[in-house]
Amino acid sequence: MKYFLIYLCLINLIGFFAMFLDKQKAKRDKWRIPEKTLFLLALIGGSLGTTLGMHVFHHKTKHWYFKFGMPLILIAELGLFLYFYFSV
Repeated sequence: MKYFLIYLCLINLIGFFAMFLDKQKAKRDKWRIPEKTLFLLALIGGSLGTTLGMHVFHHKTKHWYFKFGMPLILIAELGLFLYFYFSV
């Protein structure tokens, strides 16, 4: 369980930083992080970081699939975590 929590912390920091980095690149009209990569980070456990990054940096908030998709992934991951935590 300890290693899983360390993993979650790291992947969420990476997701948060990815949103920051993509926002900075968007401002400078440079190469961007693909949207599928941002969603992949969320799907592998970084949904809290990507969702927080999205709101803190006001990035991708006008895209409906980010606006609703990221929080839905977060809710699903929280549900899975709680299910497995309390069923063990």
